[in-house]
Amino acid sequence: MTNALRKVTDPELGIDIVNLGLVYGMDIDDSDLVTLDMTLTSVTCPLADQIEDIIRSAVDDVVPDLVINWVWSPPWGAEKITSEGREQLLALGFKV
Repeated sequence: MTNALRKVTDPELGIDIVNLGLVYGMDIDDSDLVTLDMTLTSVTCPLADQIEDIIRSAVDDVVPDLVINWVWSPPWGAEKITSEGREQLLALGFKV
């Protein structure tokens, strides 16, 4: 599942949602329902629906059923970006 999510790129920043630190957690229940706890860089992100569609497409072959639980607390911050994500952002010209 995590490998599939690494293929989902944030449309504005150009790096994947895992290394960006947007994925807060995952749970798989006994019926193989996956609940993905995640956030966005902003509560008012205009691309939330687009990102959700991309996630669903990316995991369609991996999980039978997915629920995305949007989490706003704790809020996302740059400290959540992985070291790999920081390297990717630097390569794109962002200062982190």
